[in-house]
Amino acid sequence: MAFPPFTEEHTLLRRTVRDFVMKELYPFRKEWDDAGEWPAREILKKMADLGLLGIRFPEKWGGAGLDWWAHAAMVEELAYCRNGGVTMSIFVHTDISTPVIAEIGTDEQREEFLRPAFAAERIGALGITEPNAGSDVASITTTARTDGGDYVINGAKTFITNGAFADFIILAVRTGGPSHAGISLVIFPTDTPGFSVGKKFDKLGTRSVDSSLLHFDNCRIPRRYLLGQENAGFFYIMKNFQGERLVGALMATSGMEVQLNDAIEYGKSRTAFGRPILNFQVWRHKFAELLTQVKAAQMLTYHALDKMNGGEDATLEISMAKLFAGDLAQKVAYECLQFHGGYGFTEEYDIARAYRDVRILPIGGGSSEIMKEIIWKWSGL
Repeated sequence: MAFPPFTEEHTLLRRTVRDFVMKELYPFRKEWDDAGEWPAREILKKMADLGLLGIRFPEKWGGAGLDWWAHAAMVEELAYCRNGGVTMSIFVHTDISTPVIAEIGTDEQREEFLRPAFAAERIGALGITEPNAGSDVASITTTARTDGGDYVINGAKTFITNGAFADFIILAVRTGGPSHAGISLVIFPTDTPGFSVGKKFDKLGTRSVDSSLLHFDNCRIPRRYLLGQENAGFFYIMKNFQGERLVGALMATSGMEVQLNDAIEYGKSRTAFGRPILNFQVWRHKFAELLTQVKAAQMLTYHALDKMNGGEDATLEISMAKLFAGDLAQKVAYECLQFHGGYGFTEEYDIARAYRDVRILPIGGGSSEIMKEIIWKWSGL
């Protein structure tokens, strides 16, 4: 059996996504970074019309009913937009906020939030990180107090991608006692009175999408917006992280391929000492090493994806893939920028943006240090 098992159907999907990317995203990659925002609603609506927002989710709720391999094909092609902020914003919607509703939401919640999300009528975000609680999810302090048939929410979230324009947030709140046992997940509509968006952080990379500080001041939502069981939110968060981290590894490997291809093309036409710089052995050997390492990262990621697609527990493999691919992405971006010389240090070429954008990969969705802890724990050594 061929591995990875991409088929002609996947090839057609790739072609659809690539055509969309080159027409709707790629031409505006620098403009949106400079503006600090991108037209998310307009673009997501066009993606919805192509059936791209719910590829791996049931048709019953507006998805395409395909699998992780089809979704991987889309993720890999989106890398050609050469703007990490745009791809991150898209994946927050498709792979971080909506999967929780699909997996543990009620039919009523799916009808109210999931179907509109796949149609780009409602945009999602995930609200976990707080000013004093990042990787230590069990330490969140945003509270949801029961009052009759409602929750009353108070607290703050930070570094929330899509937070400035999302219509709903999958929100981690404390409904019980201290530590992980008192955390729940709720669906929070952002038109709720008492909700406000604070400052948007001025970031090193992914500049086309916001990372915002959010405030919750006596926000009242119906208890029917509770996702799953009360006080079981920590378990749901840890499970949801697996899909997020897998997509992070896919983003890293596909992004590295784009950067290497762009650099090699640049090296064919850029000359020094009377010949193309790609003809120098030092760079041919460097690219040979990088191409080999990227292929290794890709195959590790595909191995994790295959287990995930088969319904197996892929926590160990996904953690390894995210660690390896996320750290390697830093090296590839560095070497590709170095290859461009002084031009790599300017905004004239896409490598400058890539160099900034990839820095989030070993941080977001669980840092490399957290991945190492998970790998050690799950390796059984």
